[in-house]
Amino acid sequence: YYQQESAKLRQQIQMLQNSNRHLMGDSLSSLTVKELKQLENRLERGITRIRSKKIAEVERLQQANMVTGPELNAIQALASRNFFSPNVIEGGTAYSSHPDKKILHLG
Repeated sequence: YYQQESAKLRQQIQMLQNSNRHLMGDSLSSLTVKELKQLENRLERGITRIRSKKIAEVERLQQANMVTGPELNAIQALASRNFFSPNVIEGGTAYSSHPDKKILHLG
């Protein structure tokens, strides 16, 4: 029984490590186009959630008068960045509008 549980846990750890590598942009060559699109969607949803939470936090701080005008403008500028608006180039390949960011756009 313990050997089976141990094997299951090792397999689960391996799957989580692979998932983390993929989220960090490593070991992507083994993924299919469908898997890459799913990964991109997961990343986009995560960024959207983070931005929403940050905007809500800024609004809460603004209501409590804890954020001044210049700070608020800087935070809002960061929160409103759109790293996922692709610039479609001939051939159907899409790249981020931020050349220093390595973001793959499929579709």
